[in-house]
Amino acid sequence: MSTAARPSPQGEPSASRDATEASPAEARPWPPGASRKATMTIGAVLSALKPEFPAVTISKLRFLEEQDLVHPSRTGSGYRSYSQADVERIRFALTAQRDSYLPLRVIREQLAELDAGRSPELAPNARVVARDGELVSPRPATLVSAREIAELTGATEAELDEMALAGLIHADTRGRFPARAVQVVQAALALGRHGISPRHLRPARTSAEREADVIDQVVAPLRAQRTGAARERSAAAAAELGELYATLHAELLRSAIDRLG
Repeated sequence: MSTAARPSPQGEPSASRDATEASPAEARPWPPGASRKATMTIGAVLSALKPEFPAVTISKLRFLEEQDLVHPSRTGSGYRSYSQADVERIRFALTAQRDSYLPLRVIREQLAELDAGRSPELAPNARVVARDGELVSPRPATLVSAREIAELTGATEAELDEMALAGLIHADTRGRFPARAVQVVQAALALGRHGISPRHLRPARTSAEREADVIDQVVAPLRAQRTGAARERSAAAAAELGELYATLHAELLRSAIDRLG
């Protein structure tokens, strides 16, 4: 993303990336208005983010770096040093995960779009970024009402009821839905235009629930440790497994369609 050579975890510049990245005249890392002077320790970054993201930990910040979402500098002693721009990129990633349940792969793609000067396709409740780099805070709630879903998707009350009956979306006791329900409704409506009704989608829901059960069994030992670091690793592992299952399902479906001739 940055046009300058990035330090590797050992503090050495990565020359291989420079050969393929755009020149400063072609692209500028996002956000354009934030300082890139590295002055903050990882502890200072944690303190700055804690009020907005109480669950964030140092291990989470390190994990985001490992996932190529942020690239802090290194001091002569090898310690991480963050700029205000780094903090804003972390804030973008944490917000997208918290409010829209976006996988890291999608967040990485969105940041790449912003770095290229383009506005990415943001999921409902994701942080909106203006052209000038100004951040517009998302709605703090991660739950949406049926009316909000209808306004965002154009679904009718009858269509939402049918999706709920098929188990595609689930409301809590107050009648509110997770933000991800918006994407589910959008997909179901698109399929409906091809004659595929919510009841035809029940096998997809059942398959997803079975896969989630398998993932839960895999990460359960980590979650059982009940430490902050273990919970972070558990969440990261679950997200990664979910993406792998999604990729596998997509490729199997494509293969099955190819066989149809």
